[in-house]
Amino acid sequence: MEIELYNLNMERSVLSSIIFEPSYYADAAERLTSRDLYLPAHQAIFAAMGDLSAEQVPIDEEFLRKRLTKNNLYNEDVLLDVLAATPLSNTYAYIDEIKELALKRELIKLTTEVKRVVFEEQLDATESIDCVQKRLFELSGDTGTKRFRSGDEIVESTLERIKINKARGNKLIIGLDTGFYGLNRMTNGFNAGDMIVLGARPSMGKTAFAMNIVANVLRNGEGAAIFSLEMSAEDLALRLLSINTSIPMSKIKIGDLTDDEWARMSAAADSLARSKLFVDDDSSLSIGKLRSRLRHLKMQRPEVKLAVVDYIGLMADQNRVETNRQQQISDISRGIKILARELDIPILALCQLNRGLEAREEKRPKLADIRESGSIEQDADIVMFIHREDVYTAKEEKERKKAAAKTGKTYRSEFREKPEEEAEIIIEKHRNGETGTIKMIFQKAFTRFVDESSRASAEPQYYRDTNIEIEYKSVDMPSI
Repeated sequence: MEIELYNLNMERSVLSSIIFEPSYYADAAERLTSRDLYLPAHQAIFAAMGDLSAEQVPIDEEFLRKRLTKNNLYNEDVLLDVLAATPLSNTYAYIDEIKELALKRELIKLTTEVKRVVFEEQLDATESIDCVQKRLFELSGDTGTKRFRSGDEIVESTLERIKINKARGNKLIIGLDTGFYGLNRMTNGFNAGDMIVLGARPSMGKTAFAMNIVANVLRNGEGAAIFSLEMSAEDLALRLLSINTSIPMSKIKIGDLTDDEWARMSAAADSLARSKLFVDDDSSLSIGKLRSRLRHLKMQRPEVKLAVVDYIGLMADQNRVETNRQQQISDISRGIKILARELDIPILALCQLNRGLEAREEKRPKLADIRESGSIEQDADIVMFIHREDVYTAKEEKERKKAAAKTGKTYRSEFREKPEEEAEIIIEKHRNGETGTIKMIFQKAFTRFVDESSRASAEPQYYRDTNIEIEYKSVDMPSI
């Protein structure tokens, strides 16, 4: 037996109640929209009530007739049926039932939508799932429970948050520990729901810095998800092993290790295997796939506290309609921000910067240097850049040497590449805090960043990226 997913008597009673007591409209409008009513003529009456309310015109029989006639939607029989219905002293229960039936009808319609997406639009399975998930989330968010929050409620929840942070012992970190004192001091850690953008020119160490943060998160027993469009999961694992063993990555790659190094690497590998690390290295990742996969992962593994996207500029366009790249990046950026809030975790999104900054005398990045879309800086809660002056100095020296060679001259440079270089993390935007520059040290052999103040000396290593042996200062890092 087919169940009717509507109740016309309830709809008439609610509409009648509003006509006899217009103040009921506000309660109904908070929960219902015109499309939640089943009968088109009832939808027209409710929509007309909304128009009259917005214009501060009385919601009564006479004005409703005029408005419906003006819109060519007047139906005398339906209005008389509504006026004949018994007004209610309490409309809440009827309103909730009308909404419940409307949502069930939408779910039935969704089954038809699924067939259309799969067969007519010919999307792949992942994109089809994302479309369905998106519609389900829209329906779950359309339950009418959203409302304004009163001042006393907001203050109460705010004070509760302060008390929770106080209970931590006035600690600097109230968000996710990044593992870097200077970054934690300026951001208080990465907050849940935040979109953090990390931008830099190529070779500055975007991926390296992100992996350092991931290593620190894993070391604290938290979970991290990495969406890598440029590097394989194995390449990322090599970096994590080098970061956590103080063994140059060049040595790990070829297996040129001493017995002690083999022991250290084996221990770090075992620890990494037990960690809560999840890597998706699909190079064709779209915002739809990102949403679907991260939602699924977070549902299965709630211990995931950080997601990294490396990097935005490589993400694919999931739309079949032709759009310019700037609009595509805008959609991706907005999608990442919404996803961070939905899953209540920080998402670290890497991005490239325009090469135009290299033509400037002052090469420290600015917000305007973000490539392809201004929406990235608008959506982000934190925008930070990596700057290493030695990268530009080395490039300029090579160009001078090349220019001298063309003229038959010999160019002798006093610049020498160093195993450790000064690095700056420039926080250019911070929605909820201060901005400024954090001084760090970049240890090339390990692709590792360390706080400038925490730099320490350990066993000598050999820096293999040059032809000469240099004593390498390293930090003895614990395993993950």
